[in-house]
Amino acid sequence: MKFGTRVRVFPFRPAAVLRATGEDALTFLQGQFTQDLKPCADGRVAYGLWLNQKGKVLADSFVWKDAADVWWLVSYFSPAAIIRERLESYIIADDVTLEDETENWEGFTLVGDEAATWLAQTGVSLPGENAVSIGSAGMLWRGRRGVDAWEWLRPRAHGALDLGAAEIGDAEELERARITAAVPAIPRDIGPSDLPQEAGLEVSAISFTKGCYLGQEVMARLHAMGQVRRRLLPVVAAVGVEMPTTLPADVFSGEKRIGELRSACADSSGEGWRGLAMLSTLGLPADATLSLVAGGPTALTLGSAPQ
Repeated sequence: MKFGTRVRVFPFRPAAVLRATGEDALTFLQGQFTQDLKPCADGRVAYGLWLNQKGKVLADSFVWKDAADVWWLVSYFSPAAIIRERLESYIIADDVTLEDETENWEGFTLVGDEAATWLAQTGVSLPGENAVSIGSAGMLWRGRRGVDAWEWLRPRAHGALDLGAAEIGDAEELERARITAAVPAIPRDIGPSDLPQEAGLEVSAISFTKGCYLGQEVMARLHAMGQVRRRLLPVVAAVGVEMPTTLPADVFSGEKRIGELRSACADSSGEGWRGLAMLSTLGLPADATLSLVAGGPTALTLGSAPQ
């Protein structure tokens, strides 16, 4: 999805900004996170997951290193309390302290061809590829929104932000870009009852070479098998079908419940809607027609997978 040449700023409040400190912080986090954190010592950003023992998804986050033994865990949608509880339950004799800093930060997603120029004018240093920039103005990195975007985490203590020539974007636009690109929101689209592979997250969020972490054995087994029985798939509403007011909503093939609609948003035209649905793929044809009630009329068709 293209947002044009102008700069559009989408304010958001991150669900989690956690600060991990202590001599054992790297070793401990490395044994819990699905991605390899060692490259973060060179200023890189890692995106990955926090799993339970069965390999199910509890939360996601970006992780990077700031000063010596200071690590940041930031998530769009996964609550700080969930991540903190998950990690603290495995701290035994480790020299690690977790602090919830979520209320001290605000987020701005910036899109548009001139976003980098606008950021530079605000005094924010631009990071290199797959890296984070850290300074007095905050922290900046590339995000996961389904569109080329910068994520700027800014201290709330700095007061109101002067947007200058930038425009405030509608959060619905950003949600539409995410759903259109089939980027899952965690834990809304993928949660404690789901495996990462069911949303294709093994490509972007899991390392199969870093060594042991919680849930690693399940990930390795699924990687060897290469099969899951459900998938998070894009769906498009049939003409005239109203978008459910409550999600998740059951999805049926004939009389059989085959999954649920987990995210939905209006099309840019305002005349229809699309979403992401977790569906059983056993015997599901590419041209399947789906309904929102058992034995009901066609309500959804499978959309095109993002390229």
